[in-house]
Amino acid sequence: MLCKISVNRCITAIGKTFHPEHFTCADCGKQFGEEGFHEKDGVAYCKDDFFRMFAPKCHGCDKPIKNKFITALGTHWHPNCFICQECHRSFDGGAFFEHDGAPFCEQHFHQQRGSLCNECKKPISGRCVSAMGKKYHPEHFVCTYCSRELTRGTFKEANKRPYCHKCYGKINNPL
Repeated sequence: MLCKISVNRCITAIGKTFHPEHFTCADCGKQFGEEGFHEKDGVAYCKDDFFRMFAPKCHGCDKPIKNKFITALGTHWHPNCFICQECHRSFDGGAFFEHDGAPFCEQHFHQQRGSLCNECKKPISGRCVSAMGKKYHPEHFVCTYCSRELTRGTFKEANKRPYCHKCYGKINNPL
């Protein structure tokens, strides 16, 4: 669009010449100041509109990513948004675990999957004993009375606690 104002001062940008007051954001119409402009396909935009319209969005907060970002789980994140979805702690560049498309620290990953030892509350990553609807490290599934490991053979249950046969007999026949 041409204007009828004579040219005393002008700005040349994106292959065109403008009066300063006519060099504005194509989206919001704001005049460009000292922050400058961003160009896409020969069109000038203010910083806010450019990032809102064209920058990738953070998977954590859905806001435009303007600077540093992390690529993980097939998407982009602000560094402060890429956190455990349960405790909200940063991974500090360390390991994270994925569950249902979301990042978790090791403890909360195992909590989500139901793979924490019922006795010590730590993650189970190797062998596991499943008993009484719970999971245990093999060395933590022990007789409530004598602390003998119950991983070999059978056990008895009383008051939702495991007992070896010998101790179960003692507590049920206290003679």
